[in-house]
Amino acid sequence: MKSNKLTYVLAGVLALTLIVTGCQKRPNGVTPINSKTTVVHPVDPNDMPPITTTDDGTGGIGTPMNPQPWMTDPSQHTEDAEALKAHVVHFDYDSSAIKTADQANVEAVASYLKSNSDVGLRVDGHCDERGTEGYNDSLGERRAAALREALIALGANPDLVITRSLGERQPVATGHDDASYAQNRRGEFIVLRKK
Repeated sequence: MKSNKLTYVLAGVLALTLIVTGCQKRPNGVTPINSKTTVVHPVDPNDMPPITTTDDGTGGIGTPMNPQPWMTDPSQHTEDAEALKAHVVHFDYDSSAIKTADQANVEAVASYLKSNSDVGLRVDGHCDERGTEGYNDSLGERRAAALREALIALGANPDLVITRSLGERQPVATGHDDASYAQNRRGEFIVLRKK
């Protein structure tokens, strides 16, 4: 009799656990990322996360990602955040899908890269402060990867475009409201010039 009660209790706990955790749904607008490995480069003085490539040597759409060595070493390039500052792309909450309204910005960046083949580009993915740090780092990388894929699809050289996630670490708006969150959910384009 006691074993039957214990069995029912355990079955109830298991059923409750399954009901509470539920089935994980894949969110809409999420760009999948292949497993990552870190490109080794000197420690960044701002303690920023590393630049990454995929384990299989591709940049997300089957295009080789063999960045120029000078692009991944901060001592070998200068960063120009102003050149493409007007072309920041903003994302919806919990999404890495590029909005139609921002497509012109992506096209302008691709055109710039095709006209300036002597520069590299780093795409920085950013998030608002909601969510865990780990989740926001992953979401920032998906956003950067989505922008990289869009640039390559528009003819940018894949070996001259790298990505980095800054997660929630560099907000442009410090408020805790929807307007501030919308400004912080972004992708920025940093031009890299060889020294």
